[in-house]
Amino acid sequence: MKKIIFLELANNCAKFFLITLLTISVIIWVLQSVNYLDYVVEDGHGFLVYFNYTIFSFPKIFSRIFPFAIFLAFSYIFLKYEDKNELVIFWNFGIQKINFIKFFIKYSLFFVFLSLLLNSIIVPYTQDKARSFIRSSDLDFFGSILKPKKFIDIVENLTIYFDEESKNGTMKNVLIKENIKKNNSRMIFAKLGVFEKRGNKKVLVLYDGTTTNFLNGKLSEFQFSKTDFNITNFSSRTVKQKKIQENSTKELIECLFAIKELKKNLTITNCTPQGLENIYIELYKRLIKPLYITFLITISLLFILKSKTDPLFRSEKIKIYSLGFMSILFIESSSKFINLNLIQNFILSIMPIILVFFTYWYFLKRLKIQKK
Repeated sequence: MKKIIFLELANNCAKFFLITLLTISVIIWVLQSVNYLDYVVEDGHGFLVYFNYTIFSFPKIFSRIFPFAIFLAFSYIFLKYEDKNELVIFWNFGIQKINFIKFFIKYSLFFVFLSLLLNSIIVPYTQDKARSFIRSSDLDFFGSILKPKKFIDIVENLTIYFDEESKNGTMKNVLIKENIKKNNSRMIFAKLGVFEKRGNKKVLVLYDGTTTNFLNGKLSEFQFSKTDFNITNFSSRTVKQKKIQENSTKELIECLFAIKELKKNLTITNCTPQGLENIYIELYKRLIKPLYITFLITISLLFILKSKTDPLFRSEKIKIYSLGFMSILFIESSSKFINLNLIQNFILSIMPIILVFFTYWYFLKRLKIQKK
C-alpha cells in the first residue's frame, strides 16, 4: 500500500512537470520563432530553412526551462497535497518523513538522467543540425528582400540598389557593387535586371549596362547588352562557422585530452588551447548543471516540514520559494565562475553534491527537533 501511495504522488509530480515544461517551452519557442524570421527577412534564407531551424531549436529551450519546471512542479504538488490534507495519509500509514525524503531523492536521479541526456547529447546534436541548415542553404529568398531605392547589403561583399520594380519583377537602373578582395572591387550598372530560376540556382540577368573593375589601382570598363550575375556564388552575413555549443560532448572531452597531451594538428573543430576555458564552461553546462536537479527537488521537500495549521506556514512558503528561485538563478549563472583554475572548477563541480548533503543534514536536524 505504501508503494502505491508513493508511486501515485511521484506520477503526479512527473505529469505536472511535463505539463509545465511543455507549456512554458512552447510559449518561449513561439516568441523566439518570431525573432528567427530574421533568417528570412534579413538574411535571404527560405522558409524551409527557417522552419527546420526553429524545429531543431526546441530542445535547447527544453533544457533551459528544465530546472525551473522541476522546482515549480514538485513544490506545487507537495503544497497541493498539504492543502488537501493528503500528506497526512502518508504519516498515518506510518511512513516516516525521512523515508519520504529518501524516496524523492532517489526519484530525482531519473530526472537528473533525463537532463544529462538532454544537455550532453540531444541539445548539441540538434543545435548542430539547426545550424547545418543555415550553413548549407543558398539565398533562395534573396529576390524578395530587395526593395526599391534601398541599399541592400545582407550578402557578404555585395551591395545592390535599384530605382524601381515593375509588376513582372523587372528592376530598373540596377547598381551592384562587389568587393572582390582588399582594394579590388567591381561596379555594375544595368538599365534592367530580372531574376531567373535555372535548375536549382537563381540568376540575376542584367541588360544594357556597364561593368567597371578596380583592380590593383587600375580602372577598366566594358559594356554589355546582357550578362548573368550568379547570386549563389555569395553567402549571407549569417555566421556559418560551427560554434562550440554545436560540438558533441565526446568531441569536447577528446579535445581536452588532446590539449593536455600537447597534440598538434587537431582535427576537432573549435579545439584550440586558446579556447580551453570555453570548453570547460560548455562541459560544465552539460555534465554538472543537471546534477542540481536533485538539489532543487530537496528544496521543494522543505514544504513537508511544516503543517498548514502552523501559524508560520505562510511565511515558510515565501522563504522556500525565494530559496528555490535564488538557487535557480545561481545555477544558471554558476558557469560564469568557470575558468582555467582547476581547483575552482573542481569546487564548482562538486557543489551540487555538497548542497544535497547539506540539505539532507538539515532535514535530519529539523526532524530530530520535531520528535523532541
